Amino acid sequence: MAPSRHDALTIGQLAERSGLAASALRYYESLGLIHSTRTSGNQRRYPRSALRRIAFVRAAQQIGLSLDEARAALARLPEDRAPSTRQWDDVAAAWQHRIDRQIAELQLMKARLTDCIGCGCLSLTRCGLYNAGDLAGAAGPGARYLLPRDPDTGPGPCSGPGPGADAAD
Repeated sequence: MAPSRHDALTIGQLAERSGLAASALRYYESLGLIHSTRTSGNQRRYPRSALRRIAFVRAAQQIGLSLDEARAALARLPEDRAPSTRQWDDVAAAWQHRIDRQIAELQLMKARLTDCIGCGCLSLTRCGLYNAGDLAGAAGPGARYLLPRDPDTGPGPCSGPGPGADAAD
């Protein structure tokens, strides 16, 4: 539904009201997070409801959701009005599950960090953060992540991601 001329915001007005740069608004639009119509002079006009959608995206980012995840959540909500309590509860429940997963990941990282402090980072054989299971040790002696990769001997110290893994590429 096209916004009426009276309710439509220019990109400058939307930028001022939302606190985002016009370039960010164009990017959000390219991702399908917000939508505009065009005037006969090809200028963008946004419905006032775009302000709510932008606030929603910023809230999603604040809890760690990606823009793709925010777009998926927005697809479940009405574009031209505030969501109903039930619609919002459904989205909020999904966000709560995401936050719970993040908390669990952070607790695991905290536990691994405590172990890491014990190793003093003098040897990567025990590092639960950077060398879980001593994958680097299988590639040979020395600080494998710090040594240049030999193109004749194949890939870096481990097949999984790690600091410096494939950094020469």
